[in-house]
This record gives sequence, C-alpha cells and structure tokens, in this order.
Amino acid sequence: MRFIFKTDYDQDIRILRHSGYWWSYGLLLAGLVAAPYVLSTYMQSQIVFVFIYAIVGVALMILTGFTGQASIGHAAFLAIGAYTAAYLQKLGVPFVVYFPVAGILTGIIGVMVGFPALRLHGIYLVIATIAFGFIVEEILARWESVTHGNEGLKVRALDMFGGGTVTFPRDEPSFFYLCLGVLVLVLVAALNLMRSPTGRAFIAIRDSETAAKSMGVDLAGYKVKSFAISAAITGLAGCLFAHKMSFISPEMFTLLLSIEFIMVIIIGGAFGLHGAVLGAIFMVMLDPLLTEIKDAAQGTPLAGIAGAAGLKGAIYGLIIMLFILFEPLGLYGRWLKVKLFFQLFPLYKKATFKRQKTYVKSERNR
Repeated sequence: MRFIFKTDYDQDIRILRHSGYWWSYGLLLAGLVAAPYVLSTYMQSQIVFVFIYAIVGVALMILTGFTGQASIGHAAFLAIGAYTAAYLQKLGVPFVVYFPVAGILTGIIGVMVGFPALRLHGIYLVIATIAFGFIVEEILARWESVTHGNEGLKVRALDMFGGGTVTFPRDEPSFFYLCLGVLVLVLVAALNLMRSPTGRAFIAIRDSETAAKSMGVDLAGYKVKSFAISAAITGLAGCLFAHKMSFISPEMFTLLLSIEFIMVIIIGGAFGLHGAVLGAIFMVMLDPLLTEIKDAAQGTPLAGIAGAAGLKGAIYGLIIMLFILFEPLGLYGRWLKVKLFFQLFPLYKKATFKRQKTYVKSERNR
C-alpha cells in the first residue's frame, strides 16, 4: 500500500495524488486513441455515447454530487444545447462558433432555473426540475418556426470552420476523437473547479447548509453558479449529441432520458468524477447487454419474460433500488473497496466500510 506523506498544501490539492495515476491514465488514453482502429463501427459508436453520457454525468456530479441540488431535468438542458447547435448550423454558423454558444445559452437558462429553485429542497426541487423538463419539451413541440415541432430537425455532419473544409462525420474516428477531447477537457476543468474556493463552497453546501452559511458562504450565489455550470456543460454535450444522432426531435428528450442521467451518477457513485464515467459505461452498455440476453433467451421458457413490454424500465428501477440499498457508493465505491482489500490483505476488516448511522447535529437543521 502506498503511503503519501504530505508536507504542504499544494500536495493536498494536486489533481492526481501520485505519479502512478499518470501512467494508468496515460495507458487508458492510449487505448482509447487506438480504439477506432481496433473496434467495430458499432462499438466505436457506443463509446461515443459513453463520452456524451459521461459529460452529462460530470455536469450532474457538480450539481447533485458536489452541491447537493437534485435535478431530474437535465434532458431539457441537453435538448437546449442540441437545438441551439442544429438551428445555428442551419443558418450557416460554423461549429467553432455555435459550440460555445450552445454552452453559454444553456448556462444562462440554467441561471434562470437556479433562481426559482433557491427556496426549494429535496423532493420539491426534484418536482420543479421535472416541471422544467416538461415545459422545454412542450416548447420544442410547439415552436415550429424554429424547432420544426414533432417533425424534428436534421443535423448535418459537423463542419468545424464552415465551407466544408474540415468536417467530422459522426461515424468517423475524427468525431470519436473530438468527443474524447471534449470529455477530457470537461474532466480536467471539473477537477480544477473542485480544487478552487468555488468547488469547496459547493461541497460545504452539500454537507450542511447551516454550517456553510455560518462560515460566510453565499448559499444563493453558489447554488445558482452550480446550476449555471452544470447546465452549460450539459449544453455542450447536447451539441455533440445532436451531431451524433444527425436528427433531433422533442421525443428524444423525455423524462426517461433525465432518469437515465440520474442513474449514471447513482450507479457510478455520486461522490467523485470517476463515478460519472463508470456510470456512463454501465448505462450505455446496458442496452446491448439486454439485447444479447433477449436473443439468447429465444426458444427457451424465458423468451416470454425477455420480450415483455416495459422490461427495460423495470430493470432500471430494480438496479436503482439495489444500488441504493446495497452499494450507495456506486461502482467506484465498490472498486475502492476491492482495491483496499488487496492492499490490506490479510489485515482487512469487514467493518472498514460499515455505514455510520450517526450524523452531525447541524445536518438536522438542513
């Protein structure tokens, strides 16, 4: 087991704890760079969706995991980013312009949502974000002059500078690398954000609003800031999502998609950015896995169950219940436990991660 003796504050806030992480992440990045030339087009496409889901997962992690503000309306932010990109591309605007515009516009709308949500907590905040999702879905369906209503909008291949000089077709390795690059930048930005005073204020609000307020943290300002940052990142993901799908319509941004995004951080682990990536991998790869199981069940007594309508939603609900009951730290928490077991073996104690039933007094006043 590696012990790190810290002698100054810089060591405490560095992005990676020790040099071993540089090697492991470097190898992972090299594997991803080689992936388009090794994997099939289908698997390459699935990994692109993992990148997009992971970007949204990072956005939700900032809002829900680090600030403690629940949201089941992020499909609406994704839709705003996607429609902004599609509409501006239709007007002839190049990607380098409408990509940041999609993020900024979605961030501004995130501020507009954040202000009314300041006085809401828990289930009431969840209901408010659900209502926001329904409002956006209805606007997309009714504002036909811009969104084409339920007919949807076609999205052409990504054109970086306009004029068709540098294009990124959605099934080409170039688009794969672009999404990978955006994910890496978002992860690095989020890591730096959480090391900053703003990130530490987010965590203080999550742990105890009363304690944070007593330390002089501006609760309203930081909550709105958290909504804005989370929405802006989701808007960037929406831009990539629109290009990957090549067609968008209001039916693609429903409440079910918002629930899938929440599942990303519940399953991955809502206390670290690793959880956003692991949860995205699980959620995107779950569909192909269910399809494989369905095909394998053909001709067996289980064929009727495998082909039942609504099975996917039932499995989603069951997975959420199992993770909340038996592994609230998610897949990343499970990975940390397995790693610690081998590091401490044979001195590992079963009660190391026993859940504490006590809490500080200030949490009773939240």
